[in-house]
Amino acid sequence: MQQIGSCYVVHGEDVETLSFPWGNVKLFSTPDVAGGKTMTFGMAILEPGQGHERHNHAEADEILFFLSGTGRQMLDDHDPVPVGPGACVYIPLGVYHSTINTGWEPLRFVVVYAPAGPENVLRGLPDVTIVPAGESPAGSRRSTAGG
Repeated sequence: MQQIGSCYVVHGEDVETLSFPWGNVKLFSTPDVAGGKTMTFGMAILEPGQGHERHNHAEADEILFFLSGTGRQMLDDHDPVPVGPGACVYIPLGVYHSTINTGWEPLRFVVVYAPAGPENVLRGLPDVTIVPAGESPAGSRRSTAGG
């Protein structure tokens, strides 16, 4: 990580990996990493056939921007819609949603929470393994987000 004035340049190896049975998350900009308090920025990778189930963020809006792979996005308990590269999804605070990888390759997407905070919930989930910066998830063939 490099600080330039009040700005930061953060690389995948600079931050921990939140590793789950369904994939990995890297958080590049959080209050703890780059000091910003108004938003969190990260990247998630969902493995084929995996996803994160129906949930909401009661105190933050969320934006998802899909980079590669194919999936289905459920929003506000409506029927899921297809998502893939170039799709952007805005989810207002409190709205239930889920993302499932329906393809044969990892589904990669950027995630933004505003304000910051939901990333702390991820760290506290019972199925998370927190892998220190610079290390890969042990015994895993999963890809890490950006690192």
